Amino acid sequence: MVTDSGGVQEETTILGVPCLTLRPNTERPITITHGTNQLVTEAELLQALGKVLDGRTEERFGDVPPLWDGRSGERIASVLTQWSR
Repeated sequence: MVTDSGGVQEETTILGVPCLTLRPNTERPITITHGTNQLVTEAELLQALGKVLDGRTEERFGDVPPLWDGRSGERIASVLTQWSR
């Protein structure tokens, strides 16, 4: 995926889809540190895209961050239930 959207950066992380973000920065740095997203400039885009498509990247695409398991609602409900007792 090539994007400039922060939301798409999160969605590709969950889905294990390589993401190239065409921006100089991101408000989702965990997607960078977990290797699911790479910031690229317009000049770097074609080379980075070629590496992803050919499987020649150093990034560990698909490493989902801890607690990004879709169970946050359950954890919140558990904390609220314990707190209200």
